[in-house]
Amino acid sequence: MSVLSATVAPYEGRSVCLFCASSDGADPAYLEAAREFGAATARVGWRLVYGGGGVGLMGASARAAHAADGRVVGIMPGFLRSRERLFDEVETVVVTSMHERKQLMYDNSDAFVVAPGGVGTLEEVVELLSWKRLDLHAKPIIFLNIKGFWDTFFTLVEHSVAEGMTPASFLQAYSVCDTVEEAIALMQQDHDGPVLRFDPR
Repeated sequence: MSVLSATVAPYEGRSVCLFCASSDGADPAYLEAAREFGAATARVGWRLVYGGGGVGLMGASARAAHAADGRVVGIMPGFLRSRERLFDEVETVVVTSMHERKQLMYDNSDAFVVAPGGVGTLEEVVELLSWKRLDLHAKPIIFLNIKGFWDTFFTLVEHSVAEGMTPASFLQAYSVCDTVEEAIALMQQDHDGPVLRFDPR
């Protein structure tokens, strides 16, 4: 049964935020990894926090977690409800802006997993990495690098380091794994870091 609200219901357990594509045209391997990740979060007892859509990798992951009796909360701006087709069989929070969406996703998550995605996913994780670069949070950021999807992004980061734009220590700000199993292990291993609230406004 869906629960539509303006706030996220309290949750005593751990939560992982998944950033990923809302595209239905994605490689089947990416969609399968998203489904595997959603089901795995349910198996290990973590709540899945995600962008609220019922399409693409987002929808695949949320549906799999829900089908496995996991806790799921979707957070979506009202103006995207028709474009990303709200998956309202789970707790869903409808907000007014992208900023509010990202803030709630951050505040209600203990770790972040970044699966293949488009420019929206890239924007979300770059902001999160920037906050970490500024020592504003210490939550784990884990790239689920299916089929080497994020390799060119890592090359860009490494180029920024080589050119003296970013300190070499920044390369330790995130972890990279190739399988869902590794991602689940990393988020469980790293979840004991400080949980901080950061308001970028």
